[in-house]
Amino acid sequence: MTVVTRFAPSPTGELHLGHAYSARNAWQRAREAGGRFLLRIEDIDIRRSRREFETAILDDLRWLGLDWDGDVRRQSEHFADYGRALDRLDARDLIYPCFCTRADIAAATDAPHGPDGPLYPGTCRHLPRDERRARLAAGEEHCLRLDAARAAVEAGPYAFTDETHGRIEGEPLLFGDVVLARKDTPTSYHLSVTVDDHLQGVTLVTRGEDLLPSTHVHVLLQRLLGYETPAYAHHRLLTDPTGRRFAKRDRSLTLRSLRESGKTPEEIFELIDRLPPPSSGEVAG
Repeated sequence: MTVVTRFAPSPTGELHLGHAYSARNAWQRAREAGGRFLLRIEDIDIRRSRREFETAILDDLRWLGLDWDGDVRRQSEHFADYGRALDRLDARDLIYPCFCTRADIAAATDAPHGPDGPLYPGTCRHLPRDERRARLAAGEEHCLRLDAARAAVEAGPYAFTDETHGRIEGEPLLFGDVVLARKDTPTSYHLSVTVDDHLQGVTLVTRGEDLLPSTHVHVLLQRLLGYETPAYAHHRLLTDPTGRRFAKRDRSLTLRSLRESGKTPEEIFELIDRLPPPSSGEVAG
């Protein structure tokens, strides 16, 4: 089987050293196996995404010598793909409209917590169909949520394998009734990344350990949509010498600023290889 990896940054800022590490990791895995390395731009956040950041991403990757195969896939150009996946889930009564505001959810102080904070308490899950239709017809603001309990029953028990952590039993309720789409953004990270990996034929997902919990949702969606589950390799997160994770706001450590200071691609990779791994408890959560 051909190994297909991908690097999927969001164009909401410039790439930093952590991005360079992640991109090189995916690129090396594909090239060493004689496979394909894909570039995807995750720009579903229309308000924060900027074309100038996308241009900078492509320039930085070319400067690093990390070439990609085929055309760049921009998520904002494929909302129809995500819509078709939502339609399939809706036809099986696996999603529902939620009219709660963020303030409504925050007020539910007794809600259990998940990796991203308080889980949605399910207020709109059991609204009568007539009420749902009336509120939708009135144009009331809403999002679409996955009915995680119903999805868990349909999907059945599942597991996935990570190169570092081995076999992991799936926890379909880990994130609760996750949002799969909003009125202003007709998809979500969880839905779009699952659909994209399937449509692009990705066989090996390499990404940071902070996204390991999300894999429980992605494999659940794969089972519901009839997709193959790829292999996973969640790598360590880079930190600076003080132990702080890199972020786009760290202007001095962006690839562009390092390049402008005279650094070469070889020096960038040497710097990355010398950086310490995160301290215990900093990853995967």
